[in-house]
Amino acid sequence: MDIEWVCKHHSDLSKEQLYAILKLRAEVFVVEQNCAYQDVDGLDLEGDTCHLMAWQDNHLVAYLRLLDPHSQNSDVVIGRVIIAPHARGQGLGHILMEQALKQAELHWPGTPVSLSAQAHLQGYYGRYGFVVVGVEYLEDGIPHIGMHRPSS
Repeated sequence: MDIEWVCKHHSDLSKEQLYAILKLRAEVFVVEQNCAYQDVDGLDLEGDTCHLMAWQDNHLVAYLRLLDPHSQNSDVVIGRVIIAPHARGQGLGHILMEQALKQAELHWPGTPVSLSAQAHLQGYYGRYGFVVVGVEYLEDGIPHIGMHRPSS
């Protein structure tokens, strides 16, 4: 599996990279998961938000964004975690999380990380040191739970 990992500040994204990100997010979050919601939420270009991308043969196969803790007045916030449908089942999600935590530490050393997980993925994120905070809630009809990882 020949994957190129790229993490870029939003101001360094090419229009082609941004287009690929938005296309994949719409394909999975809006179409596949059947959720009509505002994916382009204004946070992609906020503060020092970074975009972590995995490219294989010029196709975006995995992605997430790291929201700048200063613009969020909190932790580094991982969001929009996604694996392209055709690239699932190859362990890319695990590599994506490892890369995300490395990038968070590189950009914002010693800062805790949080995310909003689909509830059935609590165990998955638990492997990376995330613990549940708060109670389960519905977001776009899908059960979610807040999760937090203390600074390392």
